[in-house]
Amino acid sequence: MAFIPLLQSISNSSIRSFRRTPRITITTNLSFTTPRLAFSNMSVSTKAEAEIKRNPHPDFKKVEVERPDWDQESHFRYTKTASPSWSFGGGANALRDHDAATGKKKHVCIDPYEPGRPAPFNYKLLISGVVPRPIGFVSTQSADGSARNLAPFSYFNMVNHDPPLFVLGLASGLGAPKDTLRHLVESRECTVSIISEDFVEAANATSVDSPHGASEWDISGLTPVHDCVDVSAARVGEAVFSVECKLESVREFESRATPGKKTGCLVVLEGTRFWVREDALNDERSLIAPEVLRPISRLGGITYGRVTEALEIQRPRFEEDVGGIAGYEKLKKKAGGDGSK
Repeated sequence: MAFIPLLQSISNSSIRSFRRTPRITITTNLSFTTPRLAFSNMSVSTKAEAEIKRNPHPDFKKVEVERPDWDQESHFRYTKTASPSWSFGGGANALRDHDAATGKKKHVCIDPYEPGRPAPFNYKLLISGVVPRPIGFVSTQSADGSARNLAPFSYFNMVNHDPPLFVLGLASGLGAPKDTLRHLVESRECTVSIISEDFVEAANATSVDSPHGASEWDISGLTPVHDCVDVSAARVGEAVFSVECKLESVREFESRATPGKKTGCLVVLEGTRFWVREDALNDERSLIAPEVLRPISRLGGITYGRVTEALEIQRPRFEEDVGGIAGYEKLKKKAGGDGSK
């Protein structure tokens, strides 16, 4: 695992330019040859997908045809919590499974590197357990603009707001990068959009194992919009929310199961501009309406999730709501003093 942080003195006169073009450090010096259409170079390994067996259905279309149609009447709404009268120290609410609550359902401890355990099992377990995951829809292009790429990543999240920072996980090393990583290292910029319900099929189409040089824009039919201020990469015209980003850093990881093999990279991106469709934005330009954004999330396997219901819970205040130290001591005594009842 290698990483070199970005440390450099910046004069007051260069602060603005740094904000728009962050200094980037990568783990190694790379020089990529980027032909327009290198059809022998697959951006995603078809063989790896076959090993993972992401699709659990021998005949997916046969399964899909038996399912209910998309519920167009299902719109975003708020509900109460399952237990509006819940009080501090109350533990799990009434939804908790009785057998689990009484200890009849045991937990299993899994060693990710136990003998005989295939590596894809860890991947499948993690993506089905860490859910729902936001999807970063990343648009990149090569340094000379000759090749463009569009791909969804559920190893994605926001990690800071000042500066706006996002993390992106890619399952490839710098020595044999996927198209997105290749372009990020070359151009040091991208756009990241959030996928909505009205283009989920097209967004999923961009995960195809196309060769380097083939554009997922053409495959998906989505609209590249070239009006970004700080980056050359296009933003997705259909997206309600997009962010222009500059590459801040790249950190490469080595396999623990196969020492010496580079298996992934963590990319940190700094947002420089936000693009929001006006009907989704409040007057202060500080909130995006979920009923307009209609975000799609990622679950395990080939499963996506909709956000059609939400609940609001106020963040508690220690003095006013818990009762301060006196109230805490009562709860502690009730719990047995060691966090257990």
